[in-house]
Amino acid sequence: MSSALVWFRRDLRLQDNPALHAALEAGHTPVPVYIHAPHEEGSWAPGEASNTWLHRSLAALDADLQARGSSLVLRQGDSQAELQALIDETGAEAVYWNRKYEPATQPRDATIKRELREQGIDAQSCNGSLMFEPWDLATQQGGPYKVFTPYWRNALTRLHIPAPLKLPDTLPAHDARSVSLAELKLTPTLNWDQQFWEHWQPGEAGAQEALTVFIDGALNGYRQQRDLPDRVGTSLLSPHLHFGEISPWQIVRRLEAERSAGRDADIDGYIRELGWREFSYHLLHHFPKTPEHNLNPRFDSFQWARDNPSQLAAWQQGRTGIPIVDAGLRELWATGYMHNRVRMLVASFLCKHMRQHWLHGARWFWDTLVDADLANNTMGWQWVAGTGADAAPYFRIFNPVTQAQKFDPNARYITRWVPELATLPVKARFAPWQTPDLLAQHAPSYPALPIVDLAAGRDAALTAYRRTGGE
Repeated sequence: MSSALVWFRRDLRLQDNPALHAALEAGHTPVPVYIHAPHEEGSWAPGEASNTWLHRSLAALDADLQARGSSLVLRQGDSQAELQALIDETGAEAVYWNRKYEPATQPRDATIKRELREQGIDAQSCNGSLMFEPWDLATQQGGPYKVFTPYWRNALTRLHIPAPLKLPDTLPAHDARSVSLAELKLTPTLNWDQQFWEHWQPGEAGAQEALTVFIDGALNGYRQQRDLPDRVGTSLLSPHLHFGEISPWQIVRRLEAERSAGRDADIDGYIRELGWREFSYHLLHHFPKTPEHNLNPRFDSFQWARDNPSQLAAWQQGRTGIPIVDAGLRELWATGYMHNRVRMLVASFLCKHMRQHWLHGARWFWDTLVDADLANNTMGWQWVAGTGADAAPYFRIFNPVTQAQKFDPNARYITRWVPELATLPVKARFAPWQTPDLLAQHAPSYPALPIVDLAAGRDAALTAYRRTGGE
């Protein structure tokens, strides 16, 4: 029986995996392989939080393969060289993989496909992670979209959810050599990630369990509760989606099966959020420089404040003196995750009140989020900063105090992550510097004043915006 390499990357699942299915359909013995090559990711090699999730996800994938009679081959080094070595070792006649869309990896994959085919190897790539390829949708003029609503309107007219791909109960064994998972050195030496695993179960089984929990719980009332950080009102599927432990069409398929008169609005609302993920990949493909450069070139002349390492460190550590901002950054450090509404507030405070370049925030999120995704991270930060596609206007500056009062009205989220404020009256927890005597009495260790005065920061941001020609 002929063999084929199945090159796993960000598709760490067995069910509904187009590359694995293609190898089996062609009659090959699949040799599953993961090659650790962070140096090929350009300036966006995976961060520490991503790596520690990856370690557990790879272990889960290998366990799932072994339960079916196969195993995961681990290699590290140059992807092309390791694939070639495996072809020579196994006599593989084909290589299958699911596509990645980052600017650094797309040309690498194209080169590998071309050179494999030139030596007679059947090299095939598949779509394993998106409902729409980034090049599938175009404006009436034939160009890329820069605004979400018309993009999604077009997408909905083309949305087709494929039937599930069948996976046999057993997979043929192979004898390819593998390095150990420990040799990839993905886990931190100081075990700072141990709190993460109280909240997460990496791997395909964990992804399916998270989807079931969402459908049975937070999906009910999703459109109203997704903005409330003091409760579990979201799916918590983003890291599973990033690592391909579940696909968007698997999620939509399950959601469509749950449709009823009382749930349609919530289901449509969640599918629309998946649409934003699709849109971010559309943008990254068509504007590959945006991870480090403004999509809107007008902001290339924007007057950011000078880099301020001490203020940036205070922001990173959740010591800004703005409780909702500090709560979000402490949640991030403890769990590898931050509620989406709070992400916007945290980002707005950095980019607008502190007037620090959005790249400072993007880099911090990249290193600390377990769901750090280049397309989503780039779009999100440029959206908040006002420099990207479909962006919030720069003059729309979130007031973190009123936002906290609106979305965390009982300060439960603030109290959970900034517990030193717990003995303050609830009203005082939103802006404790306004009651300095109470703050000094009940929480003397908390900053007495915000690192940036909200009114002064807002005024400085608006002044800088007007200098770029904003209205």
